[in-house]
Amino acid sequence: MLKSWAVPKGLPGTPGERRLAIEVEDHPLSYGDFEGTIPEGEYGAGKVRIADAGTYDSLAWTSDRIEVVLHGREFSGKYVLIRFRKAGEKNWIILKGKEN
Repeated sequence: MLKSWAVPKGLPGTPGERRLAIEVEDHPLSYGDFEGTIPEGEYGAGKVRIADAGTYDSLAWTSDRIEVVLHGREFSGKYVLIRFRKAGEKNWIILKGKEN
């Protein structure tokens, strides 16, 4: 499974910068290279773009907080996802963590 979030404004680029991340349906691994447009009226309608590919190291993974170190072509370093319950069950805040 691919754990998935929509990040409308893209991943933050500097430590402490925050962005909204909306949890979306998990996807089978076979979807890992899909890019294109899902037609209006279908689930997930709109443009789909894979922002990056690579690996990650999990530092912490709970139902409300996820900390990972990304090793991608475009994005690398520590990122933290924190569930933002006040804004809805599927809304998270993602921020770039400080490098040690």
